[in-house]
Amino acid sequence: MSNGFKILIVDDEQDILEFVSYNLRKEGFQVFQANSGQIAIDMAKEIIPHLILLDIMMQDMDGIETCTLIREIPELKHSLIAFMTARSEDYSQIAGFNAGADDFISKPVRPKVLVSRINALLRRFDASFNPIEIEKPNLLPKQFGDITIDYEKYQITVNNTEILMARKEFVLIQYLSSKPGKVFTRQEIFDHIWGDETFVGDRTIDVYISKLREKLGNDRIKTVKGVGYKFE
Repeated sequence: MSNGFKILIVDDEQDILEFVSYNLRKEGFQVFQANSGQIAIDMAKEIIPHLILLDIMMQDMDGIETCTLIREIPELKHSLIAFMTARSEDYSQIAGFNAGADDFISKPVRPKVLVSRINALLRRFDASFNPIEIEKPNLLPKQFGDITIDYEKYQITVNNTEILMARKEFVLIQYLSSKPGKVFTRQEIFDHIWGDETFVGDRTIDVYISKLREKLGNDRIKTVKGVGYKFE
C-alpha cells in the first residue's frame, strides 16, 4: 500500500535508478524515474513530487542546472530536493545548496540509511502535501517596508513582485521574521530549520543567508558577529 509520498529519482545510470527504486517501492513510496535533467523537469511538473532525488554528475544537463531550473517553477516550490552524489567536495555541496537543494546524500548509501534520511526529510510534510507548520503566532501577512511575507500562502513579495524561493529559504525567513530585531544564534537556526536528523555542511546557514540577501536586499538580514543573525 502506498504511503502517499511521491519520489522522483533522477540519474543517468540505469542500475542506480533500479536499485533505489526497488528499495523505495518496498517501503511503500510512489516512485518515478528520469534518466536526464530535462525529462526530470517535465515529469516533475506533471506529478508534483514530494521529493526529488537528484544525481549531480549527469550528461547534457547536470544536477545543479536541473535543480536551479526546478526551483524556478512555482508549482514545485514545496518539492524537496536531495542530491545523491559520490562527490564530497565542499564546493559541490555549496553549489547544491545555492541551487536550492534541501539535503545532500553521499553515494554509496545503504538502503536502510537512505530510507531513514528520506523519512526524516518527508516528516516536513503532512499527508495532504502541505508543509508542516512551524511556530507562527499569527498567520496574517506581515509588511516589512517593501517586503510582504504571507505565511499562510508561503509567498514573499518585494514591491508587489513575487520572489521565488526554495521551501527551506522560506522557512528560514519565516523563522527570522517571526521576531524582528531578535538575534537568533546559529545553533538556534540550525536546530529549528534542519533539526538533528539531516546531515548538512558547516556552511549551510551561510549559503542560505547569502541567498536570502540576494533576493530581499542586503540590509534586511544583519549579521551579529560571533552570535548569529537578525531580521529587521
